[in-house]
Amino acid sequence: MSSWLIVVILSILLIVCISMLLLLYWDIRRITRQLKEINENFGTNELIRTNTHSRGLIRFIANINQLIHLFKQDQQRKQGREDALKQEITNLSHDLRTPLTSIKGFSELMADPSLSDAEKKEFLAIIQKKIDRLTMMVDQFYELSQIESSDQKISIQQVSLNQLAVDTMLLFYHDFEKNKLQIEIDETAVSPILADEKAVYRIISNIVQNALRYAESYFTIRLIEEEEWIRLEAENDISASDDKTELHRIFDRSYRMDSSRTGGQLGLGLHIVRQLVIQLDGKIDADMEENKFQIVVSFKKWV
Repeated sequence: MSSWLIVVILSILLIVCISMLLLLYWDIRRITRQLKEINENFGTNELIRTNTHSRGLIRFIANINQLIHLFKQDQQRKQGREDALKQEITNLSHDLRTPLTSIKGFSELMADPSLSDAEKKEFLAIIQKKIDRLTMMVDQFYELSQIESSDQKISIQQVSLNQLAVDTMLLFYHDFEKNKLQIEIDETAVSPILADEKAVYRIISNIVQNALRYAESYFTIRLIEEEEWIRLEAENDISASDDKTELHRIFDRSYRMDSSRTGGQLGLGLHIVRQLVIQLDGKIDADMEENKFQIVVSFKKWV
């Protein structure tokens, strides 16, 4: 091969190499600019784009985009938690302020020397009621902190769901009468469940209390036996104005379907139910159709 041909070939190879290096250099500069823009405007959904044909660089960019995506997801979750915490603080402040304002007002009225003994007795009863409500709020937060920190001891044993459901419902008999709710308990015998009796009592109790706040005319509990699960279905009617689009938030902490009907409750009841069901390795779901609201809890069957 003549020397001039070798020179031509080497020159062509050199030009190709230089061109590839220049293209790679421009790609890297373009990627750097895009990264800078993404960093300065992180709220956007922009990712790094490139026209490079370098497989190594394409894989590198794909990994960077994956990191950007994961980091944005984490930021969104963090923002969501912060927004939820702000809403919870707002709700809690309102819930605490209402009974405290009443206690303060009636305490000042008690200082009036012209009050009769009957009026003083009435005001004291109101103050005691408000104090009981504040105590209940603190107890709910303490119970939730115990559950979420795993400090609450779970004693797994054989539990009769039939008996526990009936006993729990009887405790609320006068509340059902007061609210004029038609009550129905399906007493079909089912197998025992594998659970903690206190936790199951709290689950049923919180579901009942939720029904007492929102049910219009009836509340029903049914027990259904499956191959591996015992399903508890709690159903009540609700106001036609209740929004199904909010159903996915029903077990969120401090969420309330209708803030005007809480009766001073913090909205922790169903959240506590879900946390307890999780601890028992069970399943929970909620559904809403027209004016019917249903909660379904599945407990593991005792084998």
